[in-house]
Amino acid sequence: MNLDEIAADYLMVAHEVFHDLKDSVEEVSQIMVASIRAGGKVMFCGNGGSAADAQHFSGEFLNRFLKEREPFAGMTLTADTSTMTAIANDYSFDEVFAKQVTGLGRAGDVLVGITTSGNSPNIVRACEAARQMNIATVAMTGGTGGKLADLADHHLCIAGTKHTPRVQEGHQLLMHLICERVEEVLTS
Repeated sequence: MNLDEIAADYLMVAHEVFHDLKDSVEEVSQIMVASIRAGGKVMFCGNGGSAADAQHFSGEFLNRFLKEREPFAGMTLTADTSTMTAIANDYSFDEVFAKQVTGLGRAGDVLVGITTSGNSPNIVRACEAARQMNIATVAMTGGTGGKLADLADHHLCIAGTKHTPRVQEGHQLLMHLICERVEEVLTS
């Protein structure tokens, strides 16, 4: 793709996020607000670049986004290498997030699984574990949404592009929109 094609694809993704997914972003934001107000937390997980997005998301909750405020309960399931490698070694990599959800999650929490394909086995297993525990599930995917399209309670899908970098950029837009909305509601 040349630069003009990349720009056109990116602008299409931005339009999808700010128009097609606007209502879903607000709904997910309100679910997170309700969980935090009730003493719950939001857990984030992903692989590769999506793991970095999960850490970024959690950092925005725990520190701040735009406003000086108290921390919001958010945690990433991707940063504890000792736990992840122990689970992967003793069981399988497919279980690295599900076991953490089972051990750390509580009913009323929220799990956000970030995967461009929607088919990452460890994200799917985490979502299944969360649903069994009455933890709300949010999938951030691309394309058709894969297995998570029907499994997650809430699905934020960047469907208009086949290019992984554009899907990831769409996820970052979604993440920042959600952070801004959650912060605005909880600090007003």
